[in-house]
Amino acid sequence: MYQRILIATDGSELSEKAVQSGLELARLSGASVVALKVVPRYPRSYFEGGATVDPAEVKRIEAHWGEAAQELVNSIKARAKADGVSAKAAVVKSDLIAEAIIAAAKKHECDLIVMASHGRKGLKRMLLGSETQHVLTHSHTPVLVLR
Repeated sequence: MYQRILIATDGSELSEKAVQSGLELARLSGASVVALKVVPRYPRSYFEGGATVDPAEVKRIEAHWGEAAQELVNSIKARAKADGVSAKAAVVKSDLIAEAIIAAAKKHECDLIVMASHGRKGLKRMLLGSETQHVLTHSHTPVLVLR
């Protein structure tokens, strides 16, 4: 059925449903897993021409985010291995979350992406965007979305 499943997570409670489902599907189908967390870069300033953030502070914050992301995907990898599923942990730094997910699926030769959607509608969706919708419409890899 599936050979390699990419499980994209943001660490949220909703995303945990996607992790659980992705791991179970991998176990049942004999697939391996790539656990992925995309970490955005810290904004250098909030408004064009606005005050910039101290570069040392940005570096510290980005390092903290990267460490937390690595811990998250490592814990998913450990859960997979406990269930007898081969797994890799991957962290990618990018402000283009959906594009990073699509690129990771291609890089790791995944034949399924499992991720969650907050299901935002209307103004919230317009303001916050939908990474899941972008992945669904631009990925050549099939996507399983959980809400």
